[in-house]
Amino acid sequence: MFDALKDLSTEMIPAVEAEMRDVLKLKEKSDDQFYGMMHYHMGWVDEDLLPLEINGGKRIRPFLCLLACAAAGGDWIQAIPAAASIEIIHNFSLVHDDIQDASPTRRGRVTVWKLWGANQAINAGDAMFALAHTAMERLSTRGVMDSITILALRMLDDACLALTMGQYSDMQFEVRDDVSVDDYLSMIGGKTAALLSLSTELGAVVSGSEPEISDHYAAFGRDLGLAFQIRDDILGIWGDETIIGKSAATDIETRKKSLPVLYGLSKDEELRRLYREPETNDEFVDRVVEHLDSTGSREFAENYEKKYADSALAHLEAVSPHGDAGVALLQMTGRLLNRKF
Repeated sequence: MFDALKDLSTEMIPAVEAEMRDVLKLKEKSDDQFYGMMHYHMGWVDEDLLPLEINGGKRIRPFLCLLACAAAGGDWIQAIPAAASIEIIHNFSLVHDDIQDASPTRRGRVTVWKLWGANQAINAGDAMFALAHTAMERLSTRGVMDSITILALRMLDDACLALTMGQYSDMQFEVRDDVSVDDYLSMIGGKTAALLSLSTELGAVVSGSEPEISDHYAAFGRDLGLAFQIRDDILGIWGDETIIGKSAATDIETRKKSLPVLYGLSKDEELRRLYREPETNDEFVDRVVEHLDSTGSREFAENYEKKYADSALAHLEAVSPHGDAGVALLQMTGRLLNRKF
């Protein structure tokens, strides 16, 4: 039985993977540590730079880009360089995030900075940023008009600026006690939603769609990203640990200012006092969750999630996505919006 999402993913994702491996010179530089750090982060080699058969991530963004291109009536093969560029940029941001957050692991493996030091990891991330641009330039080799390639590069830079502004705000929130819900939504609009919006908009742009169509695709990706992050916030407190693969107490233990927490803090003085306490233990986590429950923080976050999910679907329906890719795009959206992990 034909499954649009499964069948197209088995065709599209390997095509993007091959493009990224070419851009990041996996075959040419297999024993070169400069490139090897990038290859390691992407999940292609181990810490000795020996080949691995490992999943380097879900590749959600490039897959959405190719689906949007095909659903908008274009040839997704032409959009492969754009999809590869977006995924490389995403991974550049993760290399730097791991340093800034002092994260020892990523996807179940030691992070680049823990293996080779922060300075080399920063440099590897910078190289990935540059190579993402060379990947985007390859659009012209796929029959894409030069004017669209130039536009795509500008869109990439705009998204990168939004991404770094979001990261700035996220780090700033760690030392601020006056973060509002609006501040938070603006932050995730950059840190999470910007690249998802770029993915879907750029797919439509490469397809040759008119601006009113690509604008809907951009809004679809943005609102999908916002709903996705808010679902992540909810799971980070109330998720099933056996499904999400991490302790549901982690976000509270680290005093993460997620959407439900910010709402709870705005409504409960005792919760604000608790969050200022230096000690963290099981009792602390339980008490915080009790206060979040009593303030209706979960319901508040779920209402925002629904608002953005409904908006994303409305933008997608407005463009009537075509064919099997349109079916797969709707299926993919449903999975991302209804995930339990």
